Amino acid sequence: MVELAGIGPGPFAAMMLADAGADVVRVERVADVRDHPPGPHPDVVLRGRRSIAVDLKQPAGRQVVLDLVVGADALLEGFRPGVAERLGLGPADCHAVNPRLVYGRMTGWGQDGPLAPVAGHDIGYIALTGALHGSRRAGERPVPPMNLLGDMGGGGMMLAFGVLGALLAAARTGTGQVVDAAIVDGTAAVTNFVHGLRNSGLWSAPPGHNLLDTGAPFYEVYTCADGREIAVGALEPKFYAELLRLSGADPTGELAPERRFDPAGWEVAKRRWAELFATRTRDEWAAVFEGTDACVSPVLDWDEAAGHPHLAARGTYRRVDGVLQAAPAPRYDRTPATLDRPPPHPGEHTDELLAELGRSPAAVAALRAAGAVA
Repeated sequence: MVELAGIGPGPFAAMMLADAGADVVRVERVADVRDHPPGPHPDVVLRGRRSIAVDLKQPAGRQVVLDLVVGADALLEGFRPGVAERLGLGPADCHAVNPRLVYGRMTGWGQDGPLAPVAGHDIGYIALTGALHGSRRAGERPVPPMNLLGDMGGGGMMLAFGVLGALLAAARTGTGQVVDAAIVDGTAAVTNFVHGLRNSGLWSAPPGHNLLDTGAPFYEVYTCADGREIAVGALEPKFYAELLRLSGADPTGELAPERRFDPAGWEVAKRRWAELFATRTRDEWAAVFEGTDACVSPVLDWDEAAGHPHLAARGTYRRVDGVLQAAPAPRYDRTPATLDRPPPHPGEHTDELLAELGRSPAAVAALRAAGAVA
C-alpha cells in the first residue's frame, strides 16, 4: 500500500492496515527530511511502514509515486478534494497505471457537498453529526471525547474498513475503486445505536438524562475517598444485584432493583451512590469488585492502564525500544501481527525503495540532486 503522508485519521488507518500485515510505504515531503536523534520516530501511529521522501510537485517525484502505485494494492490520501488531482496523482491518474488499485480518500467533509472544500477538525465533524451534542452531563457543556470518536473511529477506522472491503471486490473483479471515507459519514454511522434507541423511545430525555450518557446512576463515574474515580456500568439486573451485594449499599428506596429504571429517582440515587463510593479509595473499591460481574472498574490513567494485570496478561500494551504503545488489534490466530518495524523518520527508506523500483545508483543520485527525492 502507498500512503501519501498526512496527519490524524489517515495515518491511523495506515497503522491499522500495517498492523494487519500490509506492506505500507509512506510517501513524505522532502521538506520534512532533517537530522534526527538516534532511534525510531516517537509517533507510534507511524509504525509498521517504510518511508520515502518525494517532492510531489516535480514530475520526476510524481513518477516515483506512480511507479510505486503500479505494484500496489491500495493508495491512501488525505488531501482536500482536488489536491491529488492537481498533483497528477488522483484516481484517474493512478488507475491508468493500475486498474486494480483501491484508492482510499480520507477527508472530514467528504469529496462533495457544500462543505467539501472547507477546512475542519474532529470537534467540528462530531458537532455537525449530533454526536458532540449528546456527549455531556446534565446542564453542562459538551465534552469532546478527545479526537477518538470522529478522527479515529468515524474516520481512520472507517477508511481501513472501506479499503479492505474494496480489496475483496478487486480480488474478485480485477477492478479497483475509490473509497470516499468522510469523517462526518463515519461518525454518523457510529451513532446509529443511539438513533435506534431514540426511534424506540428509549432516548427521549435531554443530554445527560438518558441511560448511557451519565443520566442513569448505575452507568456513571464516581469520585472515591482519594479523589480518584471508579466507573460503574451495571446495566443488566443480575449485574446490578451484584453491585448492590458487593458494595454493601442499602437496596431500598431509589436504589431498589425494581426502581432503577425510573428516571424520577435517578438524582437521589446518584447522591446515595456518590456518598457510598466516597467512603473508600479507588483501589479499595477496585479490590472489592475485581473479577466479579458487578461491572465496576477503576478509572486508570495512561501509565496505570499498561500495568493492569488483565491488560498485561494479554499484552494489550507493549514497550518497543522503550516506547509504550498499544499492541495491534484485532488479533488473528493464523497471521499474528508483529511490531518489528518501528515508526520511520521521513525518507529513512528512500534509497531502499528506489532500488526496489529498479532505479540505478546514478538515477537515484540524479533524483536527489534535482530535489525530487530526499
